[in-house]
Amino acid sequence: MIELTPRDVRRSFLKAQGFIGAPDRRGGVPALLRSLGAVQLDTISVLARSHELVPNARLGAVPRPAIESAYWQRGEAFEYWAHAACILPLESWPYFEFRRMRSRERYADNGYKKVGKEVLARLKGEGPLTATDLGGAKKGGIWWDWSDTKVALEIMLAEGRVVCLERRGWRRVYDLAERAVPPELLARMPNERECVMHLVEAAAKRLGVATRADLADYYRLRAVDVAGAADEAGLVRVVVGGWKDQAWAHPEALAWLDEGIRGRHRTTLLSPFDSLVWDRARTLRVFGFHHRLEAYVPRPKRIHGYFAMPLLAKGKLVGRVDPSRRGSILVANQLTVAPRHVADMAAALLEAASWVGADSVAVDIIDPPELRGELELALGTLQ
Repeated sequence: MIELTPRDVRRSFLKAQGFIGAPDRRGGVPALLRSLGAVQLDTISVLARSHELVPNARLGAVPRPAIESAYWQRGEAFEYWAHAACILPLESWPYFEFRRMRSRERYADNGYKKVGKEVLARLKGEGPLTATDLGGAKKGGIWWDWSDTKVALEIMLAEGRVVCLERRGWRRVYDLAERAVPPELLARMPNERECVMHLVEAAAKRLGVATRADLADYYRLRAVDVAGAADEAGLVRVVVGGWKDQAWAHPEALAWLDEGIRGRHRTTLLSPFDSLVWDRARTLRVFGFHHRLEAYVPRPKRIHGYFAMPLLAKGKLVGRVDPSRRGSILVANQLTVAPRHVADMAAALLEAASWVGADSVAVDIIDPPELRGELELALGTLQ
C-alpha cells in the first residue's frame, strides 16, 4: 500500500486545481473550465460573482467581460446540477445522463406538461429565450415564488429536454437540447454505472488524493454510487498519515509526486465557492482551515463576515477577508491573517482591487489588531 503524507495530499490538490506553477493562459478560461471540470455559480456578487473569481484566482487579471464571454458565448459550456448549479464543459454532457434519467422518472407525473408543450413550441419557433421572455419567471412574490412557466422550464432543464448555454443579466437562456447540444454528444447515452465511474475518475483527477466522501462531494454523487466505482475507475488505494478513512489517488497525482511537484505558489483570495474550498470537511482535513459561508447567518452571529474569502499563500490557507466596495475603494470590512503572511494579504488585496477597478484599499477591522500598522505599511509599499 502506498503511504502519503498530508503535505503530499495538499500539494497534489493544489497542483490539480491550478495553484502551483505558472498558469497556462494560452487556453484561457475555457481550458481552465475543462481542467476543473465544474465551476460553481452563485447569486452573491461582492467584488464579482463566484464564477468570475475562480479564473481570476488562477489566471490573474482576466477582464470580467472576457470571462463571461468565454463561458457563455463560445458554445463550449452548459449549466447543470453538478456540485451545485455549475458551469460544465459541454463535452461532459453525456455523463450527466443518469441524473437526467432520474429527473425524468421523478417528474413523470408532474402537472406542468401542458405548459411545457407550449414552452417547447415557442423555443422551437423563436429560438433561445429567458423565462421572462416566455411570460415571466415569478408569480409576483419573493424568492422562489416561480411562475408555472419557470417551474416547467426547470423541470425540463433537469430532464435534459432544454439546456442553458448562456446567461443574460443573470437570467438563464433556455434552448432546445436537440438544437443546442452537438448531435454526437446527444447520441452518446452511457448507462448509470458508466456515468458514475467517469465522474468518480474526473473528481479524483481534480482532487489528487481523496476519500470516498470527497469523491462523492465533487459532483454530488450518492455514497452508494461511489462505493464500488473508485477501484473500477482505475484509482489507486493509498494510506494518508492522520486520515482515518480509506483514500484513493489518481495515477496522475502519483506521477506528479514521483517527479516532484515544483513551481511558484499562487497568492490570491478565493471565492467561498471555489472548488479548492467548497467541501468544508475536506478543507479542514487538508488545510487545517475551518471555513464556512456566513452570508445567511444573522449579522450578530457572524464571526468572519458576510462573504469571507480565504487567503491562499505559499500553499496554505492563512487568513480571510470580507471585502466590499466603497466608491473607488476596496474595503476589507473584516480581516484575519496569520502574522507571517501580512505581506501576502496586502499583495492579494491590491491585486483584487486592481482587477475590479478600485484604486486603493481600506481596512476596517483586523484580527489580530496589532498587525494593522504592518499591513498598512505593506499596502503603502506595494501600491
